[in-house]
Amino acid sequence: MSFEKEIKLVEELCMTPGISGHEEKIAEIIKRELKDVADDIETDLMGNVIATKKGSSKKGPKVMLAAHMDEIGLMVRYIDDNGYIKFSTIGGINDQMLMNQTVVIHSKNGDFTGVIGSKPPHVTKPEERKKVVPYDEMFIDIGAKDKEQAEEMVSIGDPITFKSWFEAFPNDLVMCKALDNRLGCYVMMEVLKRVDSKATVYGVGTTQEEVGLKGAKVTSYKLNPDMAFALDVTLSGDHPGIKPEEAPVVIGKGPAVIIIDASGRGIITPKIIRDLLIGTAEKEEIPFQLEVSDGGTTDGSAIHLTKEGIPTGVLSVPTRYIHTTVSVASMEDVENTIQLIVAAINSLE
Repeated sequence: MSFEKEIKLVEELCMTPGISGHEEKIAEIIKRELKDVADDIETDLMGNVIATKKGSSKKGPKVMLAAHMDEIGLMVRYIDDNGYIKFSTIGGINDQMLMNQTVVIHSKNGDFTGVIGSKPPHVTKPEERKKVVPYDEMFIDIGAKDKEQAEEMVSIGDPITFKSWFEAFPNDLVMCKALDNRLGCYVMMEVLKRVDSKATVYGVGTTQEEVGLKGAKVTSYKLNPDMAFALDVTLSGDHPGIKPEEAPVVIGKGPAVIIIDASGRGIITPKIIRDLLIGTAEKEEIPFQLEVSDGGTTDGSAIHLTKEGIPTGVLSVPTRYIHTTVSVASMEDVENTIQLIVAAINSLE
């Protein structure tokens, strides 16, 4: 299968900036893509986009698909007298991946490129070379000569994204920043385009997942669906440095059906949802993997605790190097994720 057309939309989603709390441009893409598909599209006070596709039966179930729009990033925290910028991290970021990255500061005066500077090796002491520099000791250089000039360019609170590029790799793989979770957004949109069910389906682009699952909390409360699915990515353990037992899910073997995440502190997927996803995958001969995770959570963890409880599942695309500027995933896995969730929803009575 050729993914040339699909890759173009994934590239647009990934290259468009949108850290937590600043997802507006991603929301516009979703609204554009679904305007001829959804019966209704609205944006709530948290910035969540809710696209409703009515089912063929008024008595059909209500299904929520949640895909968070935000990506990890930084924010301007302080400007020193020499025009260098101190920053805060937004979302889960390892300090070791920050050093010498190129970034873009999104200001009311325009976008400004900067670099996270560092001491040259010529003046770095041996003990310093072995140490991971914490982010609060780093700085961004935007070329300003002093504080006054820097303040003419950027302001406290401006969002910062990583300057990356998109690459189509061999074997239908793609590489870019923000695959977490623009792949989920792509899956959600494609499901809404393809689904033909008795169920009414709400395609939701949620906000601020990376900083507390916030958007999913309010949209699930508003919609109170009969069931929900969080569409996200999960780490792929098929590269050096990870033991198979640490991350058994791998690229190329289909989406991961999450059984438990965060060792049960997050979601414990109810049997009705497990049976629906696994049964559908087996019936339709769609490859899938099962995951019991010790790691983080998804929007599903917030949704399933809403009101009296919402039966919720999580379907994730295996992705290498999550929360970096060079994440890698398979378009074949993305396609199988779409096919599985479409078939599952179409089977609902």
